Amino acid sequence: MNTTDPYAGERLKLSPFHPRQQALNIRDAWSAWNGYKFADYYYDAEYEYFCVRNSCGTYDICPMQKYEIRGRDAEVMLNRMVTRDVAKIRLNRVAYCVWCTDEGRMIDDGTIFRLAGDKFMLTCGSPCNAWLEKSAFGFDEVSVTDVTDDLAALSLQGPTSCAVLKNMGLHGIDTAKPFDIMYFPFHGDTLMVSRTGFTGDLGYELWIQPALALELWDELYAAGENYGIQPYGEAATNMARLEAAFIMPAMEFNEALRTVHFEHDQTPFELNLGWMVDFKKPHFSGRRALLKEKQRGSKYTLTKLDIEGNKPAEGSYIYKNKRCTREIGYVTSAMWSPAVKANIALAMIKTEYLQGELWAEIYYEKELRQYSRVARCTRKQKPFWAPPRARATPPPDF
Repeated sequence: MNTTDPYAGERLKLSPFHPRQQALNIRDAWSAWNGYKFADYYYDAEYEYFCVRNSCGTYDICPMQKYEIRGRDAEVMLNRMVTRDVAKIRLNRVAYCVWCTDEGRMIDDGTIFRLAGDKFMLTCGSPCNAWLEKSAFGFDEVSVTDVTDDLAALSLQGPTSCAVLKNMGLHGIDTAKPFDIMYFPFHGDTLMVSRTGFTGDLGYELWIQPALALELWDELYAAGENYGIQPYGEAATNMARLEAAFIMPAMEFNEALRTVHFEHDQTPFELNLGWMVDFKKPHFSGRRALLKEKQRGSKYTLTKLDIEGNKPAEGSYIYKNKRCTREIGYVTSAMWSPAVKANIALAMIKTEYLQGELWAEIYYEKELRQYSRVARCTRKQKPFWAPPRARATPPPDF
């Protein structure tokens, strides 16, 4: 892989987009994701967040794990592994999915792309090679190939994203519905575009061979020059996904294969993902345990909260009364939402207490002094941020 970064060393891989990102990361704010050097932010996290919400931004998803599953048994194998019915995923469509241990504890979540009748692509946040190999055991005609380093991917999110792609010459992209896949010729190769993303807003993900990554970046940014296009990093992504009430590994859930303590991982039902557990399809990993949980109810439920005041409830406990005498849950993610103009949070709360009062004990710092307050929490049923443009086809121009 080409590199112009003298500070990368040999321990972190560089994204095919890195030469352009390096020039724009004026804060030199880097972290790591799956062995890749990865931008935490470029200039300022809040500035990048507002770019995503008001114009559009690019987010490098090259480090995301990508697996090609193909063969006559590919559909059956995936259907045995994930909780959702893979047979219902139509050609050139994407579906969100989760997979679990035999105990019904969630290993990871991700997306399945149906690229042909016998060809799929699975994407996820963490390496899943070993579990995929176990899941494929016993199926004669299926192959699993890690294509993470063989496919460059860039997420384009925000209200002007469709206008940018049209300006780039991707004719017909405005006809793509959410979770559709479309293909376009690009420098003698094929550019795959999916109407997917992790911000809860209008957005797309662009997939190309690494050798054409810089050409894709340059043409995309040329097309987006008058549409406010900017890069954004992990910090802004976390803000946007929380407003959309999307779950994040190591925040809303622990990956079951990495968890040490008993039940410090989660189940799909605890994470409000029961709609993706299909008991009508053939057997899948975790089915028996999940059926029992559905019948008896979940111990915890992930809950969306609107909290009084403007102090984020990061790391807070949730109590059943204002005196804070009985702890009934804990906050997983929290922030003051600029778009919603509210103090929002996701929290794991013991299901038996969901119908009563909820109070958060918040600790915060002000001019180097520590303070605390107890704030009333209001349960919310819908995502905090869900603009109509995210679902509209064709999406409106901004």
